[in-house]
Amino acid sequence: MTIETTGFEGLLLLTPSVFADERGYFFESYNSASHLNTGLDYHWVQDNQSHSKHGVIRGMHFQKAPFAQTKLVRVLQGEILDVVVDLRKEQPTYGKSFSVVLTAESKKQLLVPKGFAHGFSVLSASADVMYKCDALYNKQSESGLLFNDPSLNIDWKLSLEEMIVSEKDLVLPTIDNIDANF
Repeated sequence: MTIETTGFEGLLLLTPSVFADERGYFFESYNSASHLNTGLDYHWVQDNQSHSKHGVIRGMHFQKAPFAQTKLVRVLQGEILDVVVDLRKEQPTYGKSFSVVLTAESKKQLLVPKGFAHGFSVLSASADVMYKCDALYNKQSESGLLFNDPSLNIDWKLSLEEMIVSEKDLVLPTIDNIDANF
């Protein structure tokens, strides 16, 4: 596994070692010993999976402390633009976004630490996304950030006509009005 830094503390891109031959391929999508050896000490307690069609934007979601979640995101099928916004006020990257294209083909994973809003847009015909969480979902701490907050200027790689956003995500607050306790 290779680990790439992103310029945001704790936000990492992980690329597993893939073993391919004429039969197909094999890789370890997660190995606790390998992660621990590289300093990634997380105890995953929940896996989430979604299937979405082209144009869907999910996010930007986070859970407030003490139920904040670290996430390990990967694509099982298709292609997404994975986007995070740093909500940790003490960080120099506060209020800045980071995005990366994740595909089933590349097998790259994004490790999103606590204190980030997270979302993605589906660039392929459809996409299956799976992510591990180090804390269980808690409805009362559920929160989010408006995906098209003008101050963030996130390019979702979709036209306005292509975007499919849930009613719930359309009414989330801007970064200037969120209640985030990081």
